[in-house]
Amino acid sequence: MNRRLVLAVLAVAVLVGFAGCTSFFGGISDEQLDREQEYDDLRDSEADVAIDIEAAGLIGNGEFRAVYDLNETETLSLYRSNIVRDEALDVHSVRYWYPNGTEVTGSDLDIEQSRTSTEVRVPDGNGTLAFSGEAGSKTFHLPAYVEGSYEVTLPDGHRSSNFLFGNVDPGDYDRRIVDDQERLTWDHVDSPISIRYYLDRDIPLFVGLVVGVVLLGGLGVAYYYRQVKRLQDQREEYGLDVDIEDDSDDGPPPGLR
Repeated sequence: MNRRLVLAVLAVAVLVGFAGCTSFFGGISDEQLDREQEYDDLRDSEADVAIDIEAAGLIGNGEFRAVYDLNETETLSLYRSNIVRDEALDVHSVRYWYPNGTEVTGSDLDIEQSRTSTEVRVPDGNGTLAFSGEAGSKTFHLPAYVEGSYEVTLPDGHRSSNFLFGNVDPGDYDRRIVDDQERLTWDHVDSPISIRYYLDRDIPLFVGLVVGVVLLGGLGVAYYYRQVKRLQDQREEYGLDVDIEDDSDDGPPPGLR
């Protein structure tokens, strides 16, 4: 009886695991692909690739929107790289525009997802592709799926210019502020984009914290020094200030003679 129970549990576990794998490799649902999203502002950009990063909330990461002028590219392999391997990029709100401006949603495209990439095939390599995905809390990393000019807009009030808290790669970019948003542009990108940014108002708070810690530390050192000095004065007053390095035998301390 116990053997039958164990076999039944194992069978259920195998079926659940198989179902999970099937779901994972089954691709992205039509609901995700067709989710509503606004891309008109990014399509107006003069760059071949325009990306807008949205700020993260108190819980969870932010998101990004991206629009690609494909420039004779019919297939995009969407992925992110980590230390171990490449992982498929989860996307939603996919849109494609033919060169004549006709729009189709993601469910009308040929999109397949494997463990290592999300393959997007479009009917015309000269069209425009848009999709959204997850960004980090204060970081953004994305391969250059197509070569060309890039424009990346950071969330409101965020910056990347402070060398301690911000970083932008690749170099050779232009930075400007538009409506309290930092906008980074490259004339040509053919390598992954990596950005570390911060909330601009956090810098004065950090500086204030450092100054407060330094002041408290200074007060602590001064208090300790005063206590040591006071103890030394008391020892001298009671004749207990004996030089232990003096090997001469001059008798007992003055107060005990």
